[in-house]
Amino acid sequence: MIDGWMRERTEGMLSRVAAVIGKTGVTPNMLTATGLVIMVGAAGLIAMGHLLAAGLVLGFGGVFDALDGAVARTNGQASRFGAFFDSVLDRYAEAFLFGGVFLYCAGDETARVLTFAALVGSLMVSYTRARAEGLGVECRTGLFTRLERMLVLIVGLLTGLLVPALWVLAVFTNLTAVQRMWHVRMVTRGE
Repeated sequence: MIDGWMRERTEGMLSRVAAVIGKTGVTPNMLTATGLVIMVGAAGLIAMGHLLAAGLVLGFGGVFDALDGAVARTNGQASRFGAFFDSVLDRYAEAFLFGGVFLYCAGDETARVLTFAALVGSLMVSYTRARAEGLGVECRTGLFTRLERMLVLIVGLLTGLLVPALWVLAVFTNLTAVQRMWHVRMVTRGE
């Protein structure tokens, strides 16, 4: 949803920054790994209750998430392993972030259930796309890509409205996974 809109508006700037980064010898995989380290730091801040700082760090980490692919494309370093590595580390990052939220929400069973539901939904959004593509079906449909999930979490952290953000994440991640299942069903109907 927002992902395509944002990509159109930032692609030129990201390409220019990526070209500069490419000249430094920094590889896309280095950026991907650095992004994971930053996300783990944000998860630790969440677990300790430093929500505002966590939101800021998470936003900063998102820059690395955007730059790794841009550096790969701009500098001719795109590879199948790089795409795979990025996807796997993105899942680890989400697991750490939701783990941090889960620890922060100790004593609030509703928030913990929502956190678990949001994590499952987030993983299923990614899994349904990967599995569909494994079947040869393109599957970018759905409301909540990783960008939307991260934006909702960042807003929840920065505003202190984490539980409402968890409600949004729990509902819309799982809805997106169902949308993707339906999409694959419609595309493969009759096979």
